[in-house]
Formats: sequence, C-alpha cells, structure tokens
Amino acid sequence: RLFLDGVTTPEAQFGQRRRVFTSAVTASDYRDFGRPSAWSSTVDSLASDDIGEGAFPRLFVLSAGNTDDPAHWAQYPNSLSLNLVHDPGQSWNALTVGAFTEKTAITEPGAAHFNPVAATGALSPFTSSSFGWNERAWPLKPDVVFEGGNAATDGVNTDTFASLELLTTNNRPLARVFWTTNATSAASALCSRMAAQIMAAYPALRPETVRALIVNSAEWTEPMLQMYPPNGARRTKQEYATLVRHCGWGVPSLERALWSAGNSLSLVVEDEVHPYKKDGSVIKSRDMNFHSLPWPKEQLEALQNTQVEMRVTLSYFVEPNPSARGSSSKYHYPSHRLRFAVRRPLETVEDFQARINAAVVREEAGRVAAPADSSWVLGDNFRHRGSLHQDIWRGNAADLASRGFIAVYPSNGWWRTRPAQERYDLPARYSLIITIRAPETVVDLYTPIAQ
Repeated sequence: RLFLDGVTTPEAQFGQRRRVFTSAVTASDYRDFGRPSAWSSTVDSLASDDIGEGAFPRLFVLSAGNTDDPAHWAQYPNSLSLNLVHDPGQSWNALTVGAFTEKTAITEPGAAHFNPVAATGALSPFTSSSFGWNERAWPLKPDVVFEGGNAATDGVNTDTFASLELLTTNNRPLARVFWTTNATSAASALCSRMAAQIMAAYPALRPETVRALIVNSAEWTEPMLQMYPPNGARRTKQEYATLVRHCGWGVPSLERALWSAGNSLSLVVEDEVHPYKKDGSVIKSRDMNFHSLPWPKEQLEALQNTQVEMRVTLSYFVEPNPSARGSSSKYHYPSHRLRFAVRRPLETVEDFQARINAAVVREEAGRVAAPADSSWVLGDNFRHRGSLHQDIWRGNAADLASRGFIAVYPSNGWWRTRPAQERYDLPARYSLIITIRAPETVVDLYTPIAQ
C-alpha cells in the first residue's frame, strides 16, 4: 500500500509532470527466486497502468538488492552467484539495476595494507544476480549495471571505505552537507538520472522506449567478459545467458542512447499490435507486424568483409495476473508476450512470413526448435524472457545488408488463455530499437538513412 501511495500521491498533485519512479528499497531475502510476488506484481501493474487500460504507463527503476555480509565479499566473485536479486527486482516491467565499479583507489590514512576486492570495471561485490533462477519463464536480471562502489580486504578482514563509495548529499544537511553511498542503491539512482536525461532530451518518447534505449546502449566491460566464463573458456549461448544474469547487458552510455554517430546508428520504432482475436469460441493469434528497415545497403556492401554488429531491443509492458503469482507457467502471469525475428539472407519476404507463422504454431504446441541462426549471441531459447528482449547479431556487413526486415509477433499470455476476462481484443504497445555498429571506417552509415 505504501508503494502504491508513493506513486499515486505526487501524480494526484502534479499529474502533468513526466516522471521516473525509482526505489532502492528491497526485501531482505531472495526467497521468491524470480517468481512474481505481491510487491513485484504491483510494480508491473503500475508500470502497465492496467487500471487505466494502459493510458498512462510508468517507468520504474529498481535496485537489484545488495550483498551486505562482509564474509560474502571475502568470497568474491563466487558470492555473486549465490546472492540473488531481491524482491521486487524480479518485476517484468521495471528496469532492475545491478552494480559494477571503477573505484579501486583507497585514500584513507592507515589503509595501505588493504586492497580493493573488485578490479576496475568488474562487478561490485555488493551486487546480486539471477543465476539461481532456474525456471525458464522468469526474466534475465539485472537489466544493466551502474557504479556501485567497492569493498577492500587485507586478507583477513573485509570492509568498506569512503574513498570506494560515491559522494552524495546528506539527509541531515544542518549536521553535515555531504555523505557517501554505495551498492545497488547508488547504481539505481544513477540509472534514474540517465532515464530522466533521455526523457528531457526526447519528451515524447514512451516509457517503454526509454527503458529500451538504456539497455540498448549498454556494453560489457572487459573484466566482465573475463569473469563469465572464467579462464577464457569458449562462450556458448548458455554462457552468454550466465553473463547477462550477473552483469545485465553491461554499463549504459548516455551518448550512445542519445546520438547516432557516422559509423553507428539507431532506428527507433514505437508501434502496437493486436496479439489475439476471438474466432467463434476460440481465442487465436491475430496479427504480426513487419517492419521494413531502411538499411544503407550500398554502404554496407561496400564494407565487404568487415565485421559489424546489429543489436535488436524489444520493450513492452505486460499486465500482470496477480492470481498467478508463484506459478511457473510462462502463460499464466503475463497478459501477452511478444517476439522478434529478423529476415535471413536469401530469404524472401513470403518465406520469412511463413517461417514466423510456423514458429507461432510450434511454440503454441510447446515445441522448441533448435536455433538455426548461430550468429546471435543469445538466440531464441534465451532472449525471449520477461518483457524486454535483446540480442546481438555479429557477422559480415554484406550479410547484414540483406536482412532489412524484422517481424514482431505474439506468443501466449493470459489475455488469450483466460477468455472470460474479455481482454483478447486489446492492443499491445511496444518499442523496437535496431542499432548497427561498425568499426571506424570511411563509409558513412548514418547520412544515407537521414536523407
């Protein structure tokens, strides 16, 4: 109730303002193991504005929850896999923020015998992960990581130091103006600031789009890539999923989120699709959307054998089904689910559409096909979890030039499986971001599309 009041009270007084809602308050445990709770489903309900039929969706930024025990910091990095995201960080619609650190310089007198626990650019020892969420239905969390500070050890004792934390204002300014903060509380505050900066630069963007821009702009640091998998092992799709479960999609960049450089561009689509329809007494899948992308085909083909990267991010808010909290079925909790697929080389538009139709039928029957496009980082079996889906394709620029169509299509949710609720006719909003990144070249990818 307090969480609900914290959201609705400022809106009742100043409803015209655009807001980012952030909360660093979490449960003291992680007993839900990714399952929706009363708290997290409240966040999902407010984000999707299910009471208002989706008229006023909200963006929520939540901290992932902290590892507070110094004994666990001493077990870093193994402790990161044991301390799981705290309630309500499992929320499908919220941005859940973990922590990394670049703070490794200890300046306190008498602390010369202490060394930082985490290396520069590695995960903070205070952060938590979703590594122990074994149910395939639940999202990959955290979504991103921001600076959360570091701990230090002398080999026997492990402790915190102000020089390894972030400077902030004190809540009692008459006593002291400044203070320090750390962990995922500080990280979530930094993420909220970035969301507000994006909203100030582009006031018309949907909350779903702001969330997508933040995640789409994130990149893993080299220490993160060295941690998962350790010892330079070959990184499989399963290993990439493990990387995301610990580090999210990495550290976001405001510059990448706001601007397209000459050798990097982002295309943003805000649209909606009607996922279901009633045919007699049966609820069936209804529509899928095809987006024709204005690829700079000649410029990409001119790069010949140059390796490029395409990142696709699909963001939407689901309406939670509170009666299904704790259920392991991926159909019971979300109102609907969406998927994306990209056209393959030499595939006609008709063949592409037929492939998507076959994929919908196969998933409705509970059959999972083996991924056929190995160039994706996560692939179909891992990327379509929760309500924010991202994947990275890496390959030849000329190959990318022939992939200029992307489809967004529905999958099962309780809008379809509970016809008595009569919500099968509702549209589903979504935001789609497609980013092409190429190495520094003399070929300009941005200008042909801008023209």
